[in-house]
Amino acid sequence: MSLVIVKSYVPGAIGRITELHGTYYQQHSGFGLYFENKVASELSEFLCRYDSTRDGIWLALSDGRIEGSIVVDGIDADTEGAHLRWFIVSDSLRGNGTGNKLITTALDFCRLRNYKKVYLWTFEGLNAARHLYDKYGFRLTRQKRGNQWGLEVNEQLFELHLPG
Repeated sequence: MSLVIVKSYVPGAIGRITELHGTYYQQHSGFGLYFENKVASELSEFLCRYDSTRDGIWLALSDGRIEGSIVVDGIDADTEGAHLRWFIVSDSLRGNGTGNKLITTALDFCRLRNYKKVYLWTFEGLNAARHLYDKYGFRLTRQKRGNQWGLEVNEQLFELHLPG
């Protein structure tokens, strides 16, 4: 197995990232069509306005196939912070350090851009991801019941303040 992290869009990325999210979150959280559509449409919109001076997309490729992703959406970085999005690793790579590589790469990008804050929305119960967020210094700053992903869950906002 050959694993590389690339910083760029590759053909099929929208579909594959959507597939990874749709499959994982349907199996583990019961999310369905609403969630999958949200991932596909918001990721597509992001990539259409992608600006490499403020945004980043990194893909974990295993033998040329997308098996993980992470995105930094920097459009509101100066006011709201950089938004960490679409962080996922396939079952075939989960637990082998790929998630660490992706999040380290994204946070290094944020530091290079002198972003003061990085934030992400997630929900309670994603223990492996929560472990990584804690490890890298993210702090839970808000919780609320909500259904932004199509089912009611305990939504969580994590923030990381970067020195600068």
